[in-house]
Amino acid sequence: MAETTEISAQRTRTRQLIWPREHGAWGILFVPLLTGAWIGLAEGGPIARVLLLAVAAFSLFCLRTPVESLLGTAPVRVANRRERSIVLRFAVLFASASAISLAGLFWRGNNLGLLLLGVVAAVLFAAQLLVKRLGRKTRMASQVIGALGLTATAPAAYYAASGGLDVVAYGLWFANWIFAGNQIHFVQLRLHASRCRTWQERWKQGRGFFLGQFIMMMALIVAWAFRVVPGLVFVAFVPIFVRGTMWFLAPPGPLKLHRLGLSELAHSIAFGTLLVICLI
Repeated sequence: MAETTEISAQRTRTRQLIWPREHGAWGILFVPLLTGAWIGLAEGGPIARVLLLAVAAFSLFCLRTPVESLLGTAPVRVANRRERSIVLRFAVLFASASAISLAGLFWRGNNLGLLLLGVVAAVLFAAQLLVKRLGRKTRMASQVIGALGLTATAPAAYYAASGGLDVVAYGLWFANWIFAGNQIHFVQLRLHASRCRTWQERWKQGRGFFLGQFIMMMALIVAWAFRVVPGLVFVAFVPIFVRGTMWFLAPPGPLKLHRLGLSELAHSIAFGTLLVICLI
C-alpha cells in the first residue's frame, strides 16, 4: 500500500512538472482559437494552416511549464537528476512540435503577419511575469494581462484561415479578451467570497465585479460605435452578464470548485458558439 501511494505521488509530481497547471487557461487559449478559425474558414480559408497553428499554440503553451520547472521559477521545481531528465525530454518534445509547425506556417515567407501577433503576445507574457512578481495583490491583474496574450490565438487563427489581419481579427481578439477578463474576475470573486453568508457581505466583496459587468458592456458599446464589433456581439455576452448579476441574489452556500469549473467551461462554449453565430 505504501509503495502504491509513493508511485501515485511520483506520478502526480511528474505531471505537475511537465503539464500546465492553470486549468482555466486552456479555455482562454482554445476558445478564441476556435472562434477565429471558424470565422476564417467560413470565408473559404484552408484548414491546413489552422491545424498547424493549433499544434504550435498547444506546444508553446505546454512548453512553458517544463521550462519553468527546469529554471526553478515554477511552484513545483525539478529536485533530482531523474526528474530533470524527464522534464527535459518533454521540453524537447514540445519545442520540436512547435518548431515543425511554425516552420510549416512560415514556409517560403507565408503568414508573416503571425510574427507581429507573436511578438505582441511575448511582450504581454513578459509584462504578466513582471506584474505577478509585485505580490499577491496583483494576481488578478497579471491574469488579465496573460489572458490578452492567450486570446491572441483568435486573430492568429482568423489570419491563418483567411489571410487577413483586419478589423474582424481585432474584433475577435477584443471580444474574447473581454470575456476572459470577466471570467477571471468572477472566479476570483467566488474564491474570495466563499465565506460570505449574507447579501451585504457579498455586495461588499463583489461590488467591484458588479461595476465591472457594466464597464464590460460599456466597452462593447464603444467598440460597436467604432465598428470594431457588430451589434449582435452583445448577444454572446448576455449569459455571463446574467450569471454575474444573479450570483448576488442566489442563496449562500459552500463553494464547489469542480461545479464552478464546469459551469465556466459551459459558459466558454456558449460564448464561443454565440460569437461565431453573431459574426458569420
